[in-house]
Amino acid sequence: MNNAPSKTIAVSHVINDVLSKDRGRLLAGLISRLGDFQVAEDALQEASIAALKHWTRSGPPHNPAAWLLRVGLNKGIDHFRMMQREQRKAGDHADIFTDDKVYDVPETIPDERLRLIFTCCHPALEEKSRIALTLRTVCNLTTKEIAAAFLDSEHTMGQRLYRAKAKIKAKGIRFSIPEADRWHDRLDTVLTTIYLIFTTGYVMEAECPRSLCQEGIFLARLLNKLRPNDPEIEGALALMLLTDARSTARINDDGAMVPIEEQNTSLWQQNKIDDAQRTLSNAIEKRQPGPFQIKAAITDCHMTRPSPDWYQMSLLYQSLWRFEPTPVVALNWAVVIAETERAELALKKLDELKEDLKDYQPWYAARAHILSKLGQKTEASIFYKLAIERSLSVSTRKFLKLRLRDVKN
Repeated sequence: MNNAPSKTIAVSHVINDVLSKDRGRLLAGLISRLGDFQVAEDALQEASIAALKHWTRSGPPHNPAAWLLRVGLNKGIDHFRMMQREQRKAGDHADIFTDDKVYDVPETIPDERLRLIFTCCHPALEEKSRIALTLRTVCNLTTKEIAAAFLDSEHTMGQRLYRAKAKIKAKGIRFSIPEADRWHDRLDTVLTTIYLIFTTGYVMEAECPRSLCQEGIFLARLLNKLRPNDPEIEGALALMLLTDARSTARINDDGAMVPIEEQNTSLWQQNKIDDAQRTLSNAIEKRQPGPFQIKAAITDCHMTRPSPDWYQMSLLYQSLWRFEPTPVVALNWAVVIAETERAELALKKLDELKEDLKDYQPWYAARAHILSKLGQKTEASIFYKLAIERSLSVSTRKFLKLRLRDVKN
């Protein structure tokens, strides 16, 4: 009886398992040696196809990941050798055209994903491209999945990824961790990118085919593992864990968003909260304050029971302002001030932000909320309607409609 089809299926499962676990690590290893994102991706794909053929015939090797890296390197080098019209490229890669380097793949592959993350998150790339490239290369999301997360067509996202890779190549962006004097600036870009991946998933949870929240947490944990004891990395991880711990309580049975202070705390995931608080404590003990640590502390105070610690949150926003003197921070600070029995001051601060945040939906929602607290229900209704019109989230719209109904009654 011919069992070739069953062997092929079994080998396919082995290959898929290796790629699901190690694709980011393999791709990082190939990019570091080949110096080209697209060539590395194509080489890994060709190596996977070759594995299906060879492993079906001879069985999987002892170390499948090392086999894929070695064959991927050969495929990449073959590509450069075939580029007859680009002789200069052949010169650029002459150092990997010797047999001793082609086959010199250790059994334990060095983890070079930290370099890959820093390359994907280079400040020269625009924000959306950084996110997309990180999701594609490090998290192994398909172009189709990334496009769905951003409500783009697969073709449009494919073009964005292509341009990002081309820009890295054209600008000669090095596949490396930045020098010590530039570490802080680049780390902030990396953490901001990872946090944007998380928040994109949090806001668009129902629309995302993959959990971008979990991808963001995965990247933060990976960064924390590859660069341990950095307080800002710990702060970012704690912030995401605290936020994710409330995910099952943030939407009610009617599909409306539930504010943190009104959530059913029995639905919160206490194990994630404990993990986040331990991580945040470790960061704070180092006495090197930064914006992500402060944001995590604000979130922790917001989750205090029986009620949020609004006064401590206000002090923390004052500290955050020193790092990020932005209109959005000022807006959030004003909302907290309104909860400390200073609603009139909060409204004044919001009015000062009108020009900067005229296209920012949360400004309208915040103004409606504060006007309602001051008993100005007619004007509050106007701003609730404006906030509803500008909201992109179904759950947020439902929540705001409930608030609008309350101020009308």
